[in-house]
Amino acid sequence: MSDKFRIDGHKMMYHPREVARFLDAGDDWERAREIAPIYVELSPVGACNHRCTFCAYDYIGYEPVTMDDEALVTLMREMGEQGVKSVHLAGEGEPLLHKKIVEAINAGAEAGLDFGITTNGTVVNSRFVDEALDKVTWMKVSINAGSAETYQAIHRSKEGDFDKVIGNLRHAVEVRRSRGFATTIGAQAILLPENADELERLAQLCRDEIGLDYLVIKPYSQHLASNTHRYENIDYDDYLHLEEVLAPYSTDDFQVVFRANTMRKYGQAIAQRYTTCYSTPLFWAHIMTNGELFSCPAYLKDERFALGNVFEAGFKSVWQGERRRRNFEYVRRDLDISECRRNCRMDEVNRYLFDLKEGRVPHVNFI
Repeated sequence: MSDKFRIDGHKMMYHPREVARFLDAGDDWERAREIAPIYVELSPVGACNHRCTFCAYDYIGYEPVTMDDEALVTLMREMGEQGVKSVHLAGEGEPLLHKKIVEAINAGAEAGLDFGITTNGTVVNSRFVDEALDKVTWMKVSINAGSAETYQAIHRSKEGDFDKVIGNLRHAVEVRRSRGFATTIGAQAILLPENADELERLAQLCRDEIGLDYLVIKPYSQHLASNTHRYENIDYDDYLHLEEVLAPYSTDDFQVVFRANTMRKYGQAIAQRYTTCYSTPLFWAHIMTNGELFSCPAYLKDERFALGNVFEAGFKSVWQGERRRRNFEYVRRDLDISECRRNCRMDEVNRYLFDLKEGRVPHVNFI
């Protein structure tokens, strides 16, 4: 299947200046400290109106807290000023539950930030669509079933949420079409034993009844601290045939992105790919609802990766501070990546950076 969005790969090669700075810095913290993250995950809300059976952040507890309105807007501007390029609104809760999310997105867009949103779609309301959707590069909705019954069982949601999400997405797609917005709108489903037989129905629903741009089928990945271990031992070899089953649903206007590459990697040890995580703490970060900045989203609440609170000290001060220096040195010298989360978001980026840094690819001058 084609994947024009490179969802099953990486896009680090489109940031040559940042990669060059990384290579020039080497292990020198004083040179590395100035490198701003390209991508920041941000959780504006700790609460969520679903309790998905696969939720990676269940251990945080869905705390009913939200970022302060003014602090969130200020943070967006600070990140833009420091050279952050993109913000992914997701995190511990449902990001669109924040009452000032429209204002935050507009402030961030003015500061030069690109926005991506992962949402369950239940609160994609008219105000958001009318006033903020055009500032969003992409919005991806988590729909993990092709029927209301299975959806409710997996999302552990209210009755009627499946139909509500479909209606909300239809409205968003129609507004996008009528107003000429460039926003990409897609859906994702984590492939689970409960929904494997419904993916064809879901693909048809996304393409023909909603009018989305894509549907991503991705594997489950066990979070290190997650309370649930229900899907920890899924063997994705049993499901790879679905790539061919779903391929006919792709058209010129709609793609099914079946993440077969990531599924095949699921059982492979990280250390077989690379021995150092070079993306952390350089090219990405995660800001929790309470303002705590972590260098890696897989280690939230782990003091080794906690850099400081951006609401107390400001984004620049935290990002360039002493705790990040210690984390930089820890990741380079002591982190055992065999204990990291399999198929983390930076896996393909780390492969790329490791090959560049360590010179593992032979004959590179024969271009």
